[in-house]
Amino acid sequence: MSRSLRNPVVIGIVALVVVILLASTFAIVPETRQAVILRLEKPVGLVNAWKPGQQFGNTGAGLVARWPFIDKLVWVDKRVLDVDLDNQQVLSTDQLRLEVDAYARFRIVDPLKAVVATGSSSATEQRVAEQLQPILGSALRSELGKRPFVALLSPERGEVMDNIQAGLQRVANQYGVEIVDVRIRHADLPDGTPLTSALQRMATARQQEAATIRAQGQKQAQIIRAEADAQASHVYAESFSKDASFYDFYRAMQSYERTFVDDGDPSTPTDQTDIILSPDSEYLRQFSGRGR
Repeated sequence: MSRSLRNPVVIGIVALVVVILLASTFAIVPETRQAVILRLEKPVGLVNAWKPGQQFGNTGAGLVARWPFIDKLVWVDKRVLDVDLDNQQVLSTDQLRLEVDAYARFRIVDPLKAVVATGSSSATEQRVAEQLQPILGSALRSELGKRPFVALLSPERGEVMDNIQAGLQRVANQYGVEIVDVRIRHADLPDGTPLTSALQRMATARQQEAATIRAQGQKQAQIIRAEADAQASHVYAESFSKDASFYDFYRAMQSYERTFVDDGDPSTPTDQTDIILSPDSEYLRQFSGRGR
């Protein structure tokens, strides 16, 4: 027995068994990953699970023990991940067919739910991204299909992104995922004749909208001017009915202004015109006080 223990081959085998046993019992969980413990393919615990407001270095990462050959660790990334969506065909409300590239950023906040929902014991993040990609496309088409193309070029774009993110989040909850952000990289009209005709339709629509606004403005201006003239006539009528001599005086002043004051027209220079009137002229009665 003692000879066999001193045999280098036996010592090597024992050391190998010990190393395998230790490797199957202990594992090191890094800060950037979380682990689901499966015991005979049934989840029994979480290690270093994501928590809001958790500070780096104060998590559950580190050395963890498990039952050798019975427990298995499924690794899930704690970091923010991306899901891309390229060349999606979207039809806007103004009948423009758009080619849209978008992406969503997400974090797995419930690794146990993610593992169970995807039925995967490996590459859980990739499976989750594959599940989210068609959901993002559906939410994108649903929201952009309710709006004209110009909405993507205006401040309304932020509201569009929020609605897409909310729609994606409602479905992503079943995978234990939190949607961090959704963005559209670009939304282009297809090249060629469809693009040219779309631009022409947009220009025509803007011109019609501008003409409508100008017509409404002119209509409002005429209404306001008519109301102001009516109000002024009413005030004049009330004033003149109370004092007829004042009306005569006012009309005479208007006539004097038109006759003696330069109206700025170079074709009628008043500084070169002579007017000769008798002091007893009826036209000048307001100057002599005869208008009262």
